[in-house]
Amino acid sequence: MKEEFMGLPGFKEEYLEILADMNIESLADLKETLEDDDAVKDVMSVLKGVGPKTIEKWRATLADMEILDEEEVEIVEEEETEEREHVANLKPELDEFIREKLAIRDAVSSRRPAFKRQEWFRYSRLGEKWRRPKGIHSKMRRSFKYRPPMVNIGYRGPKEARGLHPSGFAEVMVHNVNELDGVDPKVQAIRIAGTVGVKKRIDIEDKADELGIRVLNRMG
Repeated sequence: MKEEFMGLPGFKEEYLEILADMNIESLADLKETLEDDDAVKDVMSVLKGVGPKTIEKWRATLADMEILDEEEVEIVEEEETEEREHVANLKPELDEFIREKLAIRDAVSSRRPAFKRQEWFRYSRLGEKWRRPKGIHSKMRRSFKYRPPMVNIGYRGPKEARGLHPSGFAEVMVHNVNELDGVDPKVQAIRIAGTVGVKKRIDIEDKADELGIRVLNRMG
């Protein structure tokens, strides 16, 4: 309530309590009150510093505002709720073996350290992006104690789950509608290329919905 009224020109916070005593608790109530000349006189008599000019400014401001009644607000909220009904994402049809490998991959990923470039902490210009240490005297390359971990084959996940989307789908890059023909919706999902324009993206998404194919990078 306070935020609504404070947008009016010359409105003071002390007016809120006074207007509440006059049963004016919303901008809609105030707009209706200002349409009655007798009620306007009562408002000016109880609000210090409010005169005809201020009343005219309030009328002009309220006229430009789109004020909804509480019932209308409830109707709008109900419509938005109905429109935003949640639709569950499609899931792949995976056998127990692949599900087990995905679970192992998640467990390995959670334990995998953050690999950072040698001496990233010493020179900010190097950045943190991984680079293999090559120095002949590099203690990190020789895996001395208390040195940061290096990328090693032992940190990899199961081969069977490698490259799969976290949902379990195998990703297929598409550039146009025709490339959807060879996609298996049971185990594959599409990712639309970044070079595809909006118009073509819409066509691809509509066609994918018809075929029951999941789009991993859907618009909106």
